[in-house]
Amino acid sequence: MSPARARTARLSAAAGGAVVLLAAAGCGGLIPGTNGEVSSDINVSSTMIKEGEPLPDTYTCDGEGVSPPLQWSGLPENVKSLAVVVDDPGNATVHWVLYGLDPQLAEIRQNSVPQPGRTGRNSEGTAEYAPPCPRESHGHDVRFTVYALDGEIGLSDDAPLQDSLEAIAQRTIARGTLTATGK
Repeated sequence: MSPARARTARLSAAAGGAVVLLAAAGCGGLIPGTNGEVSSDINVSSTMIKEGEPLPDTYTCDGEGVSPPLQWSGLPENVKSLAVVVDDPGNATVHWVLYGLDPQLAEIRQNSVPQPGRTGRNSEGTAEYAPPCPRESHGHDVRFTVYALDGEIGLSDDAPLQDSLEAIAQRTIARGTLTATGK
């Protein structure tokens, strides 16, 4: 099997379990484990990504493939922890999962994981930023979502994708999103 075909097979298998969770957690619907709608009051921005604009090559497989800088504000007062999920909702691919982030944190620097912070597995099965590949997902969006959580997530680094997404969904009290377009 070619490397590209093997990657596609891994992504498809991993994405299957994440589709329902991402749809619920990221699209404004009800979050499993909560009693109502989740606030979308968090403002997510980046010095390098503009809402509705193409994701710069630096953050894709066509460039350096590093994670972009993100900033946020507008967290609710009762936040105990933060999580970040980077996904492509068009093909249910998760590129990056971070959790256990300090609620006092207001940014992630380029190509870094703040400490304390843990990285769960992505759709490729690795615990790292998997840069989107515009040529493989032409026209799809890349969504950067910051989640405010009402408690800590009891998972270590390298947690399975479905476990980390379920844990984030169960603790989410607010979220905010920055969306870049595919090329």
